[in-house]
Amino acid sequence: MKQKSGKEIRMIALDLDGTTLTGRSEISPRTVEALHRAMEQGVHIVISTGRPWCSLPEAIFGIDGLEYMITSNGAVITRISGRERIYENCNEPAAVERIVALLRGRGFSVDAFTDGQAYIGAAEYREMKENGCSFRDADYVLRTRRPVTDIFDFMLEHKARLENISIVFRREEDQKKVMRQLAAMDDITLTSSFHNNLEIGGPTTSKADALRFLMRRLSIDSDRLLACGDSPNDSRMIELARIGIVMGNASEHMKARADFVTDTNDNDGVAKAIEKFVL
Repeated sequence: MKQKSGKEIRMIALDLDGTTLTGRSEISPRTVEALHRAMEQGVHIVISTGRPWCSLPEAIFGIDGLEYMITSNGAVITRISGRERIYENCNEPAAVERIVALLRGRGFSVDAFTDGQAYIGAAEYREMKENGCSFRDADYVLRTRRPVTDIFDFMLEHKARLENISIVFRREEDQKKVMRQLAAMDDITLTSSFHNNLEIGGPTTSKADALRFLMRRLSIDSDRLLACGDSPNDSRMIELARIGIVMGNASEHMKARADFVTDTNDNDGVAKAIEKFVL
């Protein structure tokens, strides 16, 4: 059984959306203060997000002392100073080919992440720009995605460098069907970060595997790790950590995985967890 005392914590891994960021995509002053106090004690703060580098909010870069970013669900680790990539774990090219064959022509909303950028089909991009979208945040997509002529051709052209593939569904039955089809593939990881999407990484890609690499690099054991998250793509890092924190706004399924359930992301849940277990 995990120990619950956190005073020897030396690394804190933080998801962004639904966790460190409020519903307005901001970081509260109390959270910033807690992060600074933890860093003053020698604790490494690591952002661990499903977003690619291009989608990271400016507020994150305003926190002095951050050293590393894990992006695209663990496909990439970047040392912030100099923006140096120190780790990559992308999709397998053969898997990308099968995923394209499975998805092409079915009308799903598909994003592809490569080299820190996120891409979407140009026709879908134009449709969102002109008419919005009933099942995606159109403003966020238009701000963070680059349009390409054909997203599936693009994926094949970049199949050796795809960090993550995200599929967003209008209908739950489509999501469940595609999930069953993808689950039969043994050379991918399959997860999600919100209720109507699926995210595909390489066979060992996860936030947990990226954290293991980083902890080895910094000579930190997993019993010195605290992790906070709210969604299925956070599950493995929460299980890895000595203290796995799940947000109060998470699903009951996620809360059942927690060592501790903190307050919501709109009520300083991350700050309260750090204050309780680290400071």
